[in-house]
Amino acid sequence: MKTPRILVVLALATLLSISHSFAAATPARPPAPVRDPNTPGFVKATPITLSDDNMTKLKAALASFIAKPDAADQAIFTQFSAVNPPVTAEGNFIIGPDYLRAPEYTKQPGVPHGTELSFTMNSTDSKIYPGIDRDPGTAGTVDPNNPDTMLVPTSHPAPYTRKVTVYVPAQIAPGAPAPFMVTADGFDSSLPTVLDNLIAQHRIPAFILIGIAHGGRSDSDAQGSERGLEYDTVSDAYTQFVETEVLPRVEKAAHVTLTKDPEGRATMGSSSGGAAALTMAWFHPELYHRVLTYSGTFVNQQWPFNPKIPHGAWEYPEHLIADYPAKPIRLWFEVGDRDNYNPNPMRDGMHDWTVANEHLAAALAAKGYHFQFVFALNAGHTDRSVRAQTLPDALQWLWQGYAPKPAK
Repeated sequence: MKTPRILVVLALATLLSISHSFAAATPARPPAPVRDPNTPGFVKATPITLSDDNMTKLKAALASFIAKPDAADQAIFTQFSAVNPPVTAEGNFIIGPDYLRAPEYTKQPGVPHGTELSFTMNSTDSKIYPGIDRDPGTAGTVDPNNPDTMLVPTSHPAPYTRKVTVYVPAQIAPGAPAPFMVTADGFDSSLPTVLDNLIAQHRIPAFILIGIAHGGRSDSDAQGSERGLEYDTVSDAYTQFVETEVLPRVEKAAHVTLTKDPEGRATMGSSSGGAAALTMAWFHPELYHRVLTYSGTFVNQQWPFNPKIPHGAWEYPEHLIADYPAKPIRLWFEVGDRDNYNPNPMRDGMHDWTVANEHLAAALAAKGYHFQFVFALNAGHTDRSVRAQTLPDALQWLWQGYAPKPAK
């Protein structure tokens, strides 16, 4: 039986009405602000530029090096360093808009390689993170009684497993307390080659790399998720988890001794993992002094709500850095001109990644911190091209001044 035309018209009208009502109730996302590093209110920064001719020559030299690394010499590394801020400099810098993969990512003949191992951790064994999850395809809603936070009724207890991967460079002395770096969101398989090359060139100390995957599903993030709980919570919970539940397992599995010297302990992360990296050192500077972040989520993404730190990681540039005496933290961090902006319905003015990192740089400078801040042109959130160009030099900058304490 055919549907009468009048019913079809009424049905379409109803759908249009519902659609119009929904659109009216959900305001459109505001357009992203202009992310010009010279925007009023942004920190003054030094541009790092190469002429077109020099960039062409450098690209050709890198292509030749990648094809035959055994035929290259130290000059290629010195030449390449011109595309990044000086590894001895502090302050604010602008790079891009073109990016080159650093030569340290290429394996080189004669460079010693260490050992890599992995193990799995279960939520049932954790006293700190027994596990939560947010139902797939759901998100939180703005709390009508507190627009600075969200309600996530679809979040619930849930088990998980996480993988921890450890890389021990060949130069680590057996039994001696070893420096190390903890990285969020798991293990970057390209990093061992970078570390091997930098260590062989005596640009960084030999340190153990510990990649810790977040708990929960790989596609679950932010409020109501296990990853969000671990990384976006501004407290010492994640540090305690790493210190009491992860590092003892690392020492046992890898047969190493991890240093207790905070000068020999570093944290690293991207996005929310970057916020976690800073939080680890902020709450426990007696444990960690060195922090490296890409596109750090220094925004209002903490959940559940904490009235003592109501704006989550946005509090770092907003209040925390300014309100506390300077801590012995050395920080390298980056943000892109096309980084995240207001990706949820809160519209609270505290969800601009570029502004958050810019304000963090200003706050750190006002308190006299040692830092290098890189503003990347033509770069998105946790931009892979930016990381591939900058990470070797960032690691060298981060580890400057480290000297192992003599044995007692």
